[in-house]
Amino acid sequence: MRGEGQVPFRAASFSPRHRPWSGAATLAVFLLAWQIGSSIGAIPDLFLPSPFAVARALWRHALSGDLWTNLLASLLRLAVGWTLGTVIGISVGIAVGMFTLLRSPALALVSALFPIPKIALVPLFIIWFGIGEGSKYATLAIGVFFPTVISTYSGLDNVQRNLVTMGQSFNLSDWSIVRKIMLPGALPSVLAGFRITISVAIILLVAAEMIGADSGIGAFILAAGNLYRTDDLIAGVVILSLLGLTLSALLTRIEQAAFAWR
Repeated sequence: MRGEGQVPFRAASFSPRHRPWSGAATLAVFLLAWQIGSSIGAIPDLFLPSPFAVARALWRHALSGDLWTNLLASLLRLAVGWTLGTVIGISVGIAVGMFTLLRSPALALVSALFPIPKIALVPLFIIWFGIGEGSKYATLAIGVFFPTVISTYSGLDNVQRNLVTMGQSFNLSDWSIVRKIMLPGALPSVLAGFRITISVAIILLVAAEMIGADSGIGAFILAAGNLYRTDDLIAGVVILSLLGLTLSALLTRIEQAAFAWR
């Protein structure tokens, strides 16, 4: 029984909870409707093959080894390109967030170059780095670089300045303040940026592989489309979706480990 004058709690709607079973049920209903539509002929196979046809295509390519060859090629490009863009982006973002001398020039370049569609730069990177792996690494790295810079310096800007003042009052060195206050305070923003850059990297990976690659999921999808093998095409899209979900789940685990103290 609430006491007189006590205000009831009304903020439950602002604290949504994740219900995994609901998401799984939604996906199951979607796949079932898709399969039924294909079975009764409402969805032509050439337009959109059934889930069973896509599963058979995945199984066929898994047994032949084509799936693993293309997937490993894409994973290597994704790992190298994303890592390069992330390391350089975090370094520049920290410099922008910490040093006045670099802030305005760096932000001017980021603001001017960030809106450029990175896919449009792929032919230029091919001219610069050749048709091999270098152009693909550069495409992914440049696409990851700009969002990482923005998320890093934004995270540093959002660190509460009273915490910095408190550290200075305890005679902490500048390096200790950066290491113990600034960087941990910016970490949530940096990790949130990772979710964006992973998606951007996958998109650019597919584009780069479609333009100039003999292997990779992007090249696999392009070849399937040219041959009107829509079951293989959708199978490649499913692999990309599973790759994104796996990386997102891995990032969630990293966030839980990093913020276990909360």
